[in-house]
Amino acid sequence: MPALTFYSPPRADRSFTIGLGVVIVLAAAELCSFGLFYASKIRPAHAAAAPAKAAPAPAAVASRATPAAPPPVAQASANPVSPPSTSVLSTSDRLLKEVAALRERGDTTTALARLQQASEKDPKNAQVLAEMATIYESILNFDRSNETWRRIQEIGPAAGASYELAVAKLKSGVAAATAPTSPEQPAAPSTPTDAIPNGAVLGISDISETENPDPDAETDLLLKISVKRRADVVIDHTKVKIQVYFYDSLPEPPPNNIKLTDADVSYEWLTPNHDWADTNTEILAVTYVRPKNKALSSEAALAAAAAGINPTKKGKLAAKPGPVPDSSQRKYLGYIVRISYNDQLQDQRAVPTKLLTLFPSSNTNSP
Repeated sequence: MPALTFYSPPRADRSFTIGLGVVIVLAAAELCSFGLFYASKIRPAHAAAAPAKAAPAPAAVASRATPAAPPPVAQASANPVSPPSTSVLSTSDRLLKEVAALRERGDTTTALARLQQASEKDPKNAQVLAEMATIYESILNFDRSNETWRRIQEIGPAAGASYELAVAKLKSGVAAATAPTSPEQPAAPSTPTDAIPNGAVLGISDISETENPDPDAETDLLLKISVKRRADVVIDHTKVKIQVYFYDSLPEPPPNNIKLTDADVSYEWLTPNHDWADTNTEILAVTYVRPKNKALSSEAALAAAAAGINPTKKGKLAAKPGPVPDSSQRKYLGYIVRISYNDQLQDQRAVPTKLLTLFPSSNTNSP
């Protein structure tokens, strides 16, 4: 029977086993040292990278905090600009309120003088120009009102509502029927009418005022006065007297700011007979001319000339020349027309109407 044999390797030497264990331990220690070395390198890299990622946090905090800072900066930059605009608006508002109060009292002369001064300082102030144009319309000086509306139109859309109003006014021709008037200062009729005051034999049917272009004159006006008699009466033309007075405004406080004009004034009948032999209207043309840089007539001479217009005389009558110190400061204001028959006042018109109160007729007998 075969025998079974077992092979048994020889036992290792004990010193070899110890040496191998030492080698293994040293290898493990070496590996650990390498691991610690690389770990120490990796941690600073992560530590350096972490603050870099966290760095935006202070910026974010700063950005959240910065909105609180701009208001003082914006306020500081706005402060130098806002006070001038506020002061300009307040000055303009005060002026317009003052002018409105003057208009309510019927003192359009002072109102226009204040507005003119403001316009010279600020020619592009559309509100001031619009107020001037409105006052000119209220006293039926449509030539001046159209001129002022055109100044607003030249400013353009920057004038806002005043520009749109100016365009509308100029497009419609600023019709006299639509001109605004105050209750205290009704406008004289600018269209022909057959109305004659009760008890009168003569009446003013129409007065038209036009400004003529004249490069040699500061102001050149033509006043056409239409006078009509009552149909059921007979007129003795030698007893008819027509008085025309022009008035100027001066830059002085009331009541010295309105005076009888010192400009050159003349008259001429446009109708051939002017005797009211029939019911036809007789038309008298009166001119007002203020030359540039020229000596003007005296007030006393003009007063005599205005009172001397008589239908029995023909041709032109001009006031005598004579220098007047304040002529350069005068501006045309308006007129008074009075019709008398047999020394009794028949009819009268004025623009502005307050002139009738300031300068009443010396003839107290009226129909």
